[in-house]
Amino acid sequence: MSLKQKVFKEAINTVVASKNLRSMAVKQLDRMIYKSNIEKEGTPALPKEKLQKYQYLTAILHTVSRNLDKGYIKPKVTRKMISVFTTGDKLITSREGRLNPVKEAYKEKYGIYPPLFGVISPTKSCNLQCTGCYATSDKTSRAQLEYEVTRRVIRETHDLFHSRFCTISGGEPFMYRSDGKTIFDIFEEFDDMFFLVYTNGTLIDDRVAARLAELGNVTPCISVEGFEKHTDERRGKGVHHKILNAITALQKEGIPYGVSITATSHNVDVLLEEDFYDYYFRDLGISYLFQFQMMPVGRGKEVIDLMITPQQRVDLFHLWKKLLAERRYPVADFWNSGALTDGCLAYGRWHGYFYVNWHGNVMPCVFVPFYEDNVHDLYERGLTLADALHSDLFKRGRKWQVEHGFSNPHCKKNGLMPCSIKDHFDNFKENILTGNARAENPNAEEMRNDPVYADILREYDRELERLTQQIFDEEYLADILKEAAV
Repeated sequence: MSLKQKVFKEAINTVVASKNLRSMAVKQLDRMIYKSNIEKEGTPALPKEKLQKYQYLTAILHTVSRNLDKGYIKPKVTRKMISVFTTGDKLITSREGRLNPVKEAYKEKYGIYPPLFGVISPTKSCNLQCTGCYATSDKTSRAQLEYEVTRRVIRETHDLFHSRFCTISGGEPFMYRSDGKTIFDIFEEFDDMFFLVYTNGTLIDDRVAARLAELGNVTPCISVEGFEKHTDERRGKGVHHKILNAITALQKEGIPYGVSITATSHNVDVLLEEDFYDYYFRDLGISYLFQFQMMPVGRGKEVIDLMITPQQRVDLFHLWKKLLAERRYPVADFWNSGALTDGCLAYGRWHGYFYVNWHGNVMPCVFVPFYEDNVHDLYERGLTLADALHSDLFKRGRKWQVEHGFSNPHCKKNGLMPCSIKDHFDNFKENILTGNARAENPNAEEMRNDPVYADILREYDRELERLTQQIFDEEYLADILKEAAV
């Protein structure tokens, strides 16, 4: 570990352990984050993208510090999290100063570095039935991965990609049961990995929270729809109250937690008000917020009508900038926050991810419901996850990412339209989706073949481009264009 890394780790430990020295350590870390992002040379990121990455990271720092002061996060829980983040995949070099040998071996074999993490949905089953659910989950869903298959997927993520981070989704992950095992057995075995779990929160009680605190390598991300009214309308009466009970249990044990929310036509007005973010960050003590946007799968009226308009999306973008810069709230919108991730995260790209669902289908993204490979078939043939990430579907997606500007300083296209499928549907069908790609469900097949659906997204993309191209040119490319003109 380099001197810089040691100083960074010591500063983090001081933030967690010492209330008296916390303010000073936060300032030190803030300066280090600023220098490592703003002053970093040799990166394809634009100056405004660097600034927003810094703003996001420092927002996390200040939010966690605030929650430590309030007692919502306890040092005994976060010490394990610190260990995972400062000795695992987050370190760029080994103790000898060489690049990570596992990742170098992967690059030597496949020509690119491995993805940063995987998203695994081991079960489709859920105790709720939310309108417009991307997974179409409910209580009757029985599809799930056998425990040993789930374990192998995460083992390969750990060993082949040297990943120390994994997202667990669903269905409802805390309902997972297979061969006498639960999701807690995964958390316990892979104790050098950090897990983010998307959950509806209704199954988190004092017992579950105590187990999570004991493990120390899991953060729950609880799904909400707004305030109580909107959450109960989409998720069921009384769900918001159960979420508050879950948060109380997590606070008691000192576990960092966040919320996720999907922007729809029903709640977008709430999401455009700063009071919503104050409620969750200031009043309920969340440490992060992930915002999604309704991705229609199939053209059923109830789903199409839930989409927000391009103008509403732009309005959310402007608010996101304010929340980062002025309120220091760590909000990430996976459609509006392309600056934080260098664009589309999917297709198993370097610093990106892949998705494996309850059937074992290996997909580019949670919101791209097509696949060429299934882990059961791969394992029967003696192959691995890495082989799935180099299918034509994945390679075509990565090719588009480079053409759109990822790791390509000579080509920076509209970063406010980062999604390969929702923001560029025609291109997705013509240049990414392969003839061998299979639809994950009947609604996805409708996406591929229905001309009415295509017309809806085509018009959406045209209007979004009209609204965002000038913003991107003026806010992100202006400095680069000025330099080129000199």
